[in-house]
Amino acid sequence: MLSAELHVVTGAFGYSGKYITRRLLEAGHRVRTLTNSPNRRHPFGDRVEVCPFNFDRPERLVESLRGAAVLYNTYWVRFNHAYFRHNTAVENTQALFGAAQKAGVRRVVHVSITNPSEDSPFEYFRGKAVLERALSASGLSHAILRPAVIFGTEDILINNIAWSLRRFPIFLIFGDGRYRLQPIYVDDLARLAVEQGTEQGNHVIDAIGPETFTYRDLVRAIGEMIGRHRLLVGVPPAVAHVAGVCLGRIMGDVMITRDEIRALMAGLLCVDAPAAGETKLSDWAARHADGLGRRYTGELVRRKNRTESYDQL
Repeated sequence: MLSAELHVVTGAFGYSGKYITRRLLEAGHRVRTLTNSPNRRHPFGDRVEVCPFNFDRPERLVESLRGAAVLYNTYWVRFNHAYFRHNTAVENTQALFGAAQKAGVRRVVHVSITNPSEDSPFEYFRGKAVLERALSASGLSHAILRPAVIFGTEDILINNIAWSLRRFPIFLIFGDGRYRLQPIYVDDLARLAVEQGTEQGNHVIDAIGPETFTYRDLVRAIGEMIGRHRLLVGVPPAVAHVAGVCLGRIMGDVMITRDEIRALMAGLLCVDAPAAGETKLSDWAARHADGLGRRYTGELVRRKNRTESYDQL
């Protein structure tokens, strides 16, 4: 096993990183993770080497990447908070790319977002665009994957839509709900990432699934699958945001941000491109309907609790 090719995954015990790691191990690779949660429970036993990120210790960050053939980067933050900020995530990721250069990493597979732009009014999309430019300028062989929404057992968005539908008689829709999104299954994204790890040329791929939903139709479809036919009420986005903030405070979480609502309504989670994933959200949700939304999934609890696995939080 020690002679196998070394692949490094950021966040191998989290969400998408876990699926990438599983596929790499199945392919017979040696896997190392860089993580802020070295003690988080995971299904890999002792098959994954564990290193902290060491963003504040550049020489150690370089050494943790030394000998790696491929770096798969899933590291990011969803919104600004007292615990984490977008600008810090950008700086840390730039440091990661620089360390990969110094360590002689052959290739980087980087997870970005659909429609990134350095002119975007949304910090999430601006930061992702800055990182794409930095990776392109680094000279590293690379693939950039641009998912819109990632769904799976550990997902937050789809699960919490179902959670709300199970508990409330109405569901508030931002505006008319006609803006679109193209969810990709997390293991389809992992397959794509591992495939791109074997490539040599530089590629930018819109990592979208085979179905396109309007937001209203997505909520309606999830309700039908779990047997909760709720009244969907379109309201001004500010009203929906206040409702989300109030509910988030009750749950001790940030349920939705103003920027997330605005970016969704601006159509930034939809692109005109062929599907890169094969799994339909409608099929997956129908198979998992009994468990979908049974409990609330919180972003902040995952940041605070660094020991339990994501599927237990």
